[in-house]
Amino acid sequence: MKYLTHLLRLFLGITFIISGMIKLNDPMGFSFKLEDYFAPNVLGLPFLIPFALTFAIFVCIVEVVLGVMLLVGYQKKLTLWSLLAMLIFFGFLTFYSAYFNKVTDCGCFGDAIKFTPWQSFTKDIVLLVAALIIFLWGQDYIKPISKGKLPLYITLLSVIFCSVFVYYVYNHLPIKDFRPYKIGTSIPEGMKIPSGKITYYWTVRIDGKEQKIINNGQVPKDKNGNYAEVLNVKTEVPEAPIHDFYIWDKEGENYFDDYIWKDKLLLVVSYRLDRANEDAFKTIKRVTDEALKGGYTVIGLTSQLDKAPYIVKKYELNFDFYYNDATTLKTIIRSNPGLVKVSKGVIKDKKHYNDATDLKLAE
Repeated sequence: MKYLTHLLRLFLGITFIISGMIKLNDPMGFSFKLEDYFAPNVLGLPFLIPFALTFAIFVCIVEVVLGVMLLVGYQKKLTLWSLLAMLIFFGFLTFYSAYFNKVTDCGCFGDAIKFTPWQSFTKDIVLLVAALIIFLWGQDYIKPISKGKLPLYITLLSVIFCSVFVYYVYNHLPIKDFRPYKIGTSIPEGMKIPSGKITYYWTVRIDGKEQKIINNGQVPKDKNGNYAEVLNVKTEVPEAPIHDFYIWDKEGENYFDDYIWKDKLLLVVSYRLDRANEDAFKTIKRVTDEALKGGYTVIGLTSQLDKAPYIVKKYELNFDFYYNDATTLKTIIRSNPGLVKVSKGVIKDKKHYNDATDLKLAE
């Protein structure tokens, strides 16, 4: 039991640390996922939506710190009770979203690793079983790595590190971008369905027997090389990495091809103007004016075209806003507003509004 306890401690501790750090790298992304859970048609807790970011940061830090505490053997009873509480909570969320098909991605590992709802629930059950084994039969084998205050200092250091890290990424951009719109991505190429990825589900008759065959499109044959009698065929087409990128005007006309191929294109992205940091538009004004002088085409993208005239007039912006879905704009950049530099469809740079003046326009 001793060795099993140590093995499960490593498994749980490392999993919690990795999961927490991936989400800490993108706290806004996790907060958007929590907003999905709090929505009226899911858990019916819309009053919690304004606190989603705070809750997201708190949960991520606790997740990492609990993983560290488990590994160093600090406050084992508090650690195990807290781990069980978190796993039961997340297990409830993932089961609810899976059973009722409410939220299609739990966000457990951010955008780095995608799980279906049932995969997420299975993962939580495995972790819960591991935690229960330690809680019920392995507590006596959990010892601090040191008899002194080293476990306490390591725990405090993990809290400080997580706090500084999340403060930085929130006020700038994620250190590692796992989303489809990362720097270097070609937007037009990302909108294409990967070749050879279409799955075909065949129902055929071979030698008088009905069979089901799955492949990438080849018509099934019998052992003599003759084509089988096809009774039914269905296809499953995967979703392209980028599938909702549009540049619509208020009339619903798509200007994607008019803008995306330009050599110098600067996008000002605000998924919701009523949630944007308005003071940031003072800096956006200076940067976009400089870009226009340098030969750039500048356009804004938002999900709230009705609020765009107010922002344009108040800050004397010299560009027009076009429409795109809020979810897509959240995915493009974790800054509201944010800047995205594009050249012939390829994302060359992205800047948080706090770093807008660092955008290099001369390249």
